[in-house]
Amino acid sequence: MFRSVISIFVVTLALSANAQSAISPAKEQLINRILQLWHVENIGMTMLQEPVAESLRQSRSLLQGRASTERQDAAMKEIGEFAKEFFDEAIPVVRSSAQKLIPSTVVPILAEKFSEEELRQIVTLLESPVKKKFEGLIPEMQSTLGKKIALDTGPKINPKLEALKERIGLKMRAAIAP
Repeated sequence: MFRSVISIFVVTLALSANAQSAISPAKEQLINRILQLWHVENIGMTMLQEPVAESLRQSRSLLQGRASTERQDAAMKEIGEFAKEFFDEAIPVVRSSAQKLIPSTVVPILAEKFSEEELRQIVTLLESPVKKKFEGLIPEMQSTLGKKIALDTGPKINPKLEALKERIGLKMRAAIAP
C-alpha cells in the first residue's frame, strides 16, 4: 500500500512537472494504475540478480574438484551470505533509483505512445484473471518442457557438455598451476 501511494505521488509529481505535454486526469489515472500493476521497478532487481547469480555459479564451479564436499558447502553457504548482504544493501538503492526515474522515463513514454483507450486495455490485461492463471502456470510449463528437452537432447548434448566442462577444467588447472 505504501509503495502504491509513493508511486502515485511520484507519478503525479512528474506528470504535473511535465509541461511539454498536458496529460488528462483520466490518462494520468490509467498510467498510475498500470505502474501499480506492472511493478516496473523490479527491472532494477533483475539487473542485480543476474550478475550475483552468475557469481554464485562461477564460485560453485571453481570450488568443484578443488575442495571437499564439506568445504565446498561451507564456502558456498558463506558466499550465499555475502550475496544476501549485498542484496540487503543494494535493493533499497536500486528501488529508490527506479522510483525516482520512472516518472521521467516510463511515464512520458506511456503518455505519448498510448491513447486513453489503449491504456485502459493495458490495465484490463494486467488485471486479467486469465493472465494471473497463465503466469501461475509458467513455472510448471517451463519445468515440464525443460525435462522433456533434457530427455530428448540428453544423449546428444550431455557428452558434449561433459567434454566442454573437462576442457574448461583442464584450461583452468593449467592457468592456475605454478
